[in-house]
Amino acid sequence: MRKVKVAIIGAGTAGLSARREVERITKDYVVIDDGPLGTTCARIGCMPSKVLIQAANDFHRRTALEQEGIHGGTSLSVDHQQVLQHVRKLRDRFTGGVLKAIDSWKSEHLIAKRARFVDNHTLDLGDEKIWAEKIIIATGSSPILPGPWKEFSEYLIPTNDFFELETFPKRVAVIGLGVIGIELGQAMHRLGVEVVGVGLGKEIGGLSDPEIQDYAAQTLSSEMTLSFEGVEGFEKTTSGILVKTKSQSWEVDKVVVAVGRSANVKNLGLENTDVPLDSKGLPIFNANTGQVGDLPIFIGGDANSDRPLLHEAADEGRIAGYNAVAESPQCFQRRTGLGITFTSPNIATVGRRHKELIESKIDFVTGSVSFEGQGRSLVKIANKGLLNIYAHRKTGMILGAELMAPDGEHLAHLIAWVISFEKNVHEVLSLPFYHPVIEEGLRTAFRDVAGKVEGTLSPLETLRCQDTIVI
Repeated sequence: MRKVKVAIIGAGTAGLSARREVERITKDYVVIDDGPLGTTCARIGCMPSKVLIQAANDFHRRTALEQEGIHGGTSLSVDHQQVLQHVRKLRDRFTGGVLKAIDSWKSEHLIAKRARFVDNHTLDLGDEKIWAEKIIIATGSSPILPGPWKEFSEYLIPTNDFFELETFPKRVAVIGLGVIGIELGQAMHRLGVEVVGVGLGKEIGGLSDPEIQDYAAQTLSSEMTLSFEGVEGFEKTTSGILVKTKSQSWEVDKVVVAVGRSANVKNLGLENTDVPLDSKGLPIFNANTGQVGDLPIFIGGDANSDRPLLHEAADEGRIAGYNAVAESPQCFQRRTGLGITFTSPNIATVGRRHKELIESKIDFVTGSVSFEGQGRSLVKIANKGLLNIYAHRKTGMILGAELMAPDGEHLAHLIAWVISFEKNVHEVLSLPFYHPVIEEGLRTAFRDVAGKVEGTLSPLETLRCQDTIVI
């Protein structure tokens, strides 16, 4: 039996990040992954989807050109086959970068097999066993496909297969209006595909604020057909498949299934270990150390279903890798929560969501801004959007935000940084805001908050000379 200091199961974002930390201390490690390599983000997730969205938005922009005196835009056409070839070309470039980085160490450390736990220290790879002092679970996730739907598999497109399409069907239903579903749905619609999106409720892109939910639903429904009743069933027809909800039905050619992803932990043999599991069968772990209980086992990335985002997977992988070779696990602070959906306008949640604040019974106030009349948004012909910022009523500390806004991906970062630096609304308003920029809309929301919280630092938005602000 081969013995190593660290065994990492999975070579995705979390596993690769963990490997880098482990290798700083020891070369006595293995990474076990039976492929395909290249990370979920680069192969089938965030990167190819953004290439598709860029093409879709560029083509959609033609509808606004006439307002600016630019004629001929409506005569533009799109070749779906070439669009998808372009997506795959860049996808392969991104994936190639990951694979190139793996080349430098794979001959010594990568084992292209599937691992299963025998006990807390031992992994069965089929034709050999590995004993490891520490084990890191970084097995990622897979698309969910409800069992009863499998009889319609000839019509279903799991998100893992989406970017292998040679062209788009003429009529598509997208089931699931989370980040992946709504992004792909709007992109296809903007490229001329007849799209219907079906979700259960209005938590589009993870939104929980009822006001922002309603705004997002109304905005996106004005562009494409959306239903929030959930799917009741499917029915094969002579020319496609019928998607049925409680009150409506649509005949389409194919169905993109985007109802979520599940952690790849079910076939790991965790029942052979002392790993504690929650009600969903997921390992119970410390989010600040990555450690599972007090075991020699760590976990990171989508495998823990905590924050299934690339930047979080990278952080979790690094924490797990660092602690797997440390004398004792160290506690690391987690970054401010940040989720972005690349619809147009962008959807984002930052810090504590509205639902969490309500459930925690925190005394907070909300500041709002509409981008429908905001100067820079009007100039860009992108004047759709609504943003709500939440602040503690007594201290004015910024707690979180939910939004659908032009350039929302950038606004969300600014809000996340303010929360991370623990600044109250008056300190934030003392920071510079140029004119005319989208960020002025953000200032309007902060001003709205400032008028609702208790206390102030200055009669003006600029601080007095004796006051200081450190960022």
